[in-house]
Amino acid sequence: MHDEIEVFSDDDTKDRQFVHALARGLELLRCFGPGEVYLTNAELAKRSSLPKPTVSRLTHTLTTLGYLNYSESLGKYQLGAGVLALGYRMLSAMDLRKLARPLMEQLAEYAQASVSLGARDRLSMVYVESCRSSANVTLRLDVGARIPMATTAMGKALLCVLPEAERNYLLDRVRQRDQANWPQVKAGVEQGFKDYQDRGFCMSAGEWQGDVHAVGVPVLGLDGEQVMAFNCGGPAFLLSHARLEQDLGPKLVQLVRRIDTILGRG
Repeated sequence: MHDEIEVFSDDDTKDRQFVHALARGLELLRCFGPGEVYLTNAELAKRSSLPKPTVSRLTHTLTTLGYLNYSESLGKYQLGAGVLALGYRMLSAMDLRKLARPLMEQLAEYAQASVSLGARDRLSMVYVESCRSSANVTLRLDVGARIPMATTAMGKALLCVLPEAERNYLLDRVRQRDQANWPQVKAGVEQGFKDYQDRGFCMSAGEWQGDVHAVGVPVLGLDGEQVMAFNCGGPAFLLSHARLEQDLGPKLVQLVRRIDTILGRG
């Protein structure tokens, strides 16, 4: 299933510096979901809520620039090498991944679970590094996977350390997009804040998916400014609430402290 495309907010569209044509082109690239190779102009128009003539002009431009490839035989578009190049440059700049990976692998094997590092993209968290244990039963989420921000341990951990104004803005966007579930989402976020203050980590026990449990801890990038977060998660029957609270949460906190010590900021 493809990711839901987020409509521009009123704040965005009223901004005089906001370039709508550029934004629309980038939104088209977001229409491709995991495992989807080809999309037609009609499918792109439906997913982006843009007029078909506008989509045709945008896909032509993106193809010319190398961000899309067009298949004459199928009459469909696929993501081009230009998108991969941008993603690779972004990941290459995140040297924290290289530093953290050995520690992540060690914890993943100990927990018989997955340990991942993520960064925020709008109202989601995107995995930029992920390590799985050798166990057959674990989460199968790889680099590039997206998970919700407000209902996951990783996302709540990140929210805990954002500036208050930014955090309130993001949570208001979450509320607007899912008003029906907002009361329980808000309660989960508030519990996450309390857990972080008391223990240094956040938990998610079935909030995102009923059979998934995880802990999350925030971390600063190598520049000391970019806020990211780790999680350690897996099937609920392997990671009980007690194990999250008493074992894996503290161990994930230790992982972040080791990174801070290595970087001389512990």
